[in-house]
Amino acid sequence: MTLGFAGDVHTAGRLTERFQQPETALAPVVPLLEGSDLTVVNLETAVTDRGTAEDKSFTFRAPPSVFDALRVAGVDVVSMANNHGVDFGPVGLTDTLDAARQRGFPVVGLGVDDTAAFAPHLVTVRGERIAVLGADQVADSTVARYSAGPGRGGVASAFDTDRLLQAVASARQQADTVVVYLHWGQEEQSCPTTLQQDLATRLSQAGVDIVVGTHAHQLQGAGWLGRTYVAYGLGNFVWWRSLSEVSVETGVLELTIDDGQVRQADFVPARIDDAGIPQLRLGPDAEQAEADFAALRACAGLSDFPS
Repeated sequence: MTLGFAGDVHTAGRLTERFQQPETALAPVVPLLEGSDLTVVNLETAVTDRGTAEDKSFTFRAPPSVFDALRVAGVDVVSMANNHGVDFGPVGLTDTLDAARQRGFPVVGLGVDDTAAFAPHLVTVRGERIAVLGADQVADSTVARYSAGPGRGGVASAFDTDRLLQAVASARQQADTVVVYLHWGQEEQSCPTTLQQDLATRLSQAGVDIVVGTHAHQLQGAGWLGRTYVAYGLGNFVWWRSLSEVSVETGVLELTIDDGQVRQADFVPARIDDAGIPQLRLGPDAEQAEADFAALRACAGLSDFPS
């Protein structure tokens, strides 16, 4: 079976009006995602029209119909373990979880407490048992308030590495393939930080099969760390503004899985248009994009093949 991964999604700015029609909002994205049996993205927003905005530079909110739009586009699971999932406080968090539950849409990395936030989404596809977990490693100024804990709702914090590894060990007993989707790294940097690399190493040693991430607002390197496939950064995907040429370079990572192992990795390149929607790149343009993505592996300390 094939797992598909893409980057950051939200509904702000130029995207707001589009999401008023959820059945067509992400229709142009379908060709990018239809090659995967299970697709995961990062939903970087609270889903609420209530609550009080956190004291930070940017806060994002989306209507509950965002889950409908994602489902129509072919997205099966979202991680909400990021620095915007609790942008509108406890009330916004309650609304977000209620909206996902009412629509039966799987969310990882966010919960009413740390047990729920670190819980994996478990699914069997074509005989493969898959566990998907989400966690956040962004040192936002509000990290202490939005991280889940005993009796406290929020996101699964990857800064609590022992807690994350405990969740991985539990998932490992229930699945053939364990995936950890992380929000991490330094914005506008194409190379992973030491913090990212250290966590990737620990997750690999713990038996995680796939590590993918976002947050840098641009692509970062992907390849093998031992027998773990790591994609440090998948960039923006459905995004509210374009800051530079590199910030609109995106794509879908397709990983073919068999017997709990990644057998093949393919990158389907795209470019975010002026409406905030990724468009498939074709011909020589696509070939150049694939080569550029492969070149990012050099500073990521990753290999071309498993070892």
